[in-house]
Amino acid sequence: MKSREYAKVIRQEKIAPDVYSLWIEAPQIAAEAKAGQFLSLYSADKSRMLPRPISICEIDPDRGYIRLVYRVVGAGTEEFSGLCEGGRIQVLGPLGNGFPLKEGKAFLIGGGIGIPPMVQTAKELSAIEDRSSIQIIAGYRSEQFLAEELKHYGELYIATEDGCAGTKGTVLDAIREHALEADVIYACGPKPMLRAVKAYAGEKGIECWISMEERMACGIGACLACTCQSTEVDNHTHVKNKRVCKDGPVFLSTEVEL
Repeated sequence: MKSREYAKVIRQEKIAPDVYSLWIEAPQIAAEAKAGQFLSLYSADKSRMLPRPISICEIDPDRGYIRLVYRVVGAGTEEFSGLCEGGRIQVLGPLGNGFPLKEGKAFLIGGGIGIPPMVQTAKELSAIEDRSSIQIIAGYRSEQFLAEELKHYGELYIATEDGCAGTKGTVLDAIREHALEADVIYACGPKPMLRAVKAYAGEKGIECWISMEERMACGIGACLACTCQSTEVDNHTHVKNKRVCKDGPVFLSTEVEL
């Protein structure tokens, strides 16, 4: 069940160029949240009415804490980057559907700002699987972040565009270089990466769950601003569309067109 509350800022730090890690205290949300879901954060500036959706990176239900890792891309996220310990921010969540975690050898594939959701996904998966079954493939342009957290829960493989670390190239290049295999894929990242991962999964016959990154407005499925093309008719819109915020952001890869 989603709730709207004023969350207390526990701490915030810059962990890469334009990338921030924000821990907030939101007990009701932390008690319900799962890997793959997101929160909507509201600006204190009343001229910015629409909230900003940010994926959940980590959940600490015992303390009621949630970690959000985001990139500054506009005025809203620039405002959030100025939040300090003890401050407050209005949040709504948890929103959307998370990853349906299953037993078996898994690929957790994250690209860019799609990497943060893989931390909680790996954390929850580690409760049902041996660490050696959790293969995390993280794709960066250059600067790395969250690598230490990811290593804690599984075997980490890195791909960088400039070759400064790990495999030079894409996440799929890293998978092929290390001859990795999996029974299921969980992925989050830019659309070109998801398109390639979907094609790879289809070629290999691997069940694949992808988290879509789309611009959102309401965050609760009412405005239809974040629709994506689906392979079947949606019961709500009666056309081949799905609402990323409500029906997703996680979809079985065969459900959507990329």
